[in-house]
Amino acid sequence: MPYVSLRVVGKLTRQQKIQIAKEFSETLEKVAGKPKNATYLVFDEVEKENWAQGENLFG
Repeated sequence: MPYVSLRVVGKLTRQQKIQIAKEFSETLEKVAGKPKNATYLVFDEVEKENWAQGENLFG
């Protein structure tokens, strides 16, 4: 059972999440032979102000 944790800055629309889940699942099925219905994907949407690169905050 594949488990994918995806962390992104900002919000995704429902349609974007559906498309991302579809493509991740299809890739895992094609490349690793994992059935699409066995793949779990978690979206972690983080506000920009909570991200930093080095000493620089994005928000």
